[in-house]
Parts: sequence; structure tokens; C-alpha cells
Amino acid sequence: MFDANALLLSLLIGSVGFVCLVYGKKQARVPQMAAGVILMAYPYFVSSLWLMGGIGVLVLGAMGAAIKLGW
Repeated sequence: MFDANALLLSLLIGSVGFVCLVYGKKQARVPQMAAGVILMAYPYFVSSLWLMGGIGVLVLGAMGAAIKLGW
């Protein structure tokens, strides 16, 4: 089943992931590259809006924590 809200949310999350990947690749930053790949890939496997948003927030939070710890 296609849900317009899920498609739009996955497009938003994938776009944020693409920006993180490009920035991380350009700056040679591993946390941004890893978060970008994860953010672009996981919406293909998750159909629940709340779960998709929650995973996105967790991935971005983990990226922020890794950056704060000096990675």
C-alpha cells in the first residue's frame, strides 16, 4: 500500500541523508557519511511513520553525539 505521508517523510529523510553524505564526503567526516548512508537506506524497509521518524531522530542524535565526542 502506498501512503502519501510515508512517501513524503521518506523523501525528507532521504534528502537529509544525502546532504549529510555529501558534506561528510567533502569534509572527510565519518559520522556524517555513516549517518547519511543510514538515513538514505532505512526508509525503504520501514513503513510506519512514527517508527520512520523515530529512527531518523535517533540516527541524527547518534551523529551529533559522535561529533560531540570528537569523532
